[in-house]
Order: sequence, then structure tokens, then C-alpha cells
Amino acid sequence: MKKIFVFLVAFTFVLAACRKAPKTPFKCDFVKIEEDNFTIVNNDDSPKRPFNVFCKKVDVFGVYIYATENVSEIDLLHTANVMAQYLDNDEDSVVDNQLVLDRMLANQSSMVLFGKENSSKKRKFLRGQNELEGSFIFQDLYGSEIHPNWSFNSPFDATLEEVLHLITHSGFSQVYPSVFGEEKGSDIANAMDKARGGQFEDVPSSYPSNTWYTYDDKTCEYTCQVTEYFYWSLTSLLGAQDFQGRYDEIGHEWKANTPSLVKSMDLTVFNILTDPTYKLPSVLPDGSYRR
Repeated sequence: MKKIFVFLVAFTFVLAACRKAPKTPFKCDFVKIEEDNFTIVNNDDSPKRPFNVFCKKVDVFGVYIYATENVSEIDLLHTANVMAQYLDNDEDSVVDNQLVLDRMLANQSSMVLFGKENSSKKRKFLRGQNELEGSFIFQDLYGSEIHPNWSFNSPFDATLEEVLHLITHSGFSQVYPSVFGEEKGSDIANAMDKARGGQFEDVPSSYPSNTWYTYDDKTCEYTCQVTEYFYWSLTSLLGAQDFQGRYDEIGHEWKANTPSLVKSMDLTVFNILTDPTYKLPSVLPDGSYRR
């Protein structure tokens, strides 16, 4: 799986050869698709110079999803619908957990969409890390991994993962630090340590036997491991990981890939994620938000 990139603007590399972001926002033509819920608009009021690489955006309950010209309007709107369904899971036009949304807005949380991972626009965006330091939390997503027509098959729609990463990292983990905090000692971190057979600050060379969370990306530090564990657990409960061939794709890092397996193998996280106190999503987004 692609490593999570949720930032307090902490990209780990800057390509010196890349030019800085443009002084004014890029302009691009886009199709104004008829959509009842969301409207794609120009990024004329870009919040900071690094965001000038984006030419269009969508507002979802105040959380902005930015996109370059190489991201299709369909993919941009799909991301907006998934975001809305995670935040308003019962689709009654009221955000399920206002505290979580408020924290995301305070953090200036954003999705940033590029056509592909090695996009030149992304490299220009990275050049602005000093200007953005501590001001924004954002998550990247690429058009090459967005699949609006996904229907429990491969390739998996990464929108379901990356949007959720932003919501849990910038929202739930900060509103409920003792429960969903990404540091050692939180309830979900303790559950994760049990799932991996120990409290490993770094990814070990091998995990103990009889463990079901064995994420093996050695660049993923402890906080990243918690974020990934949150994603695997919740989306498995929602049924996203339960389809033919999926276990073969992910079993090397996550084995509790169905709702029944989460409950039987990881009752601790099952109880946390189904506690109605936190108003977590209980229905998997399908990219068609209705309010």
C-alpha cells in the first residue's frame, strides 16, 4: 500500500532543481459537471503561494480539495463525495461529529490532488514547505489511483484510504487524543501494539507469530503506523477490504480484512470503533453523497 503522507507540512524531500510555485494561481479550463452537492471553482483566491499550482477546487463543509489541471473533474468530484460521506455518514446534511470538523477547519486541512505521484506540480508544491510550515495539514492523492467506478474489485479506489487518513489524523486523533491519538499510550495505539505483538517504535525485521497487523514500510514511523492501523481496522469493519483476491493483496500487512475477522481477531479495536460516542462512519462511502 502507498505510504500515508499526512502533513503538518513535513514533506521529507525538496528537489532543488524545481522552480518555485507561481506567483499567481494557475488557470485551467474545466467542465462544469451538473452536481447537486458540489461545485468546482477556480482557485483564484489561493490561500498561499504554494497552492498556486492548483487551478481548481471544491469546498466540502469548509474543507477544500485542491486539484491540478491533470486531475479530471470526475475524479475531483468523486473525492468530494467520499469526503462528504465520511463526515456526514447518514447523509442528513449535518456533519456527524462537529468537533472533528471544527478541528479539521482549525488545522486548515486540505486534500491536494495531482495527476500522478511524480508530477512536476507536486515538486513545485513541495518547494513551499517553509512558507506553509505549521499552517496546514494536508493529504495527497493522485488521479492515477482514483477509481470512481470501483465496485469491490482491483484496482482499489485509494480515495477511500487517503481521505480517511486526513480525517483521522487531523480530526479524530486531535479531538480524542487519549482514544485516537497517534502517540504511544492512546487506546488505539495500545490496540495496535497488541495487533503487532509489541510496541515497536520502528518497523521490526519480522513480527511475532499470530499477529494480524504487520505493516512493513520501514519509512513509516510509529505515528504513521497508528494512522494506517486506524484505516485498515475501520475500512475492514465497513466491508471495503472484503472482496475476491483482496486478502492476497494485503494479507502480508493486514489479515483481519472482514467485519467478522476484526471482531474475532481484534475485539479491542472493534469496541473502540463501534462506540457511538465518537460517531465514526458505519457505512462505506460509495462516492454518491445524497443530502
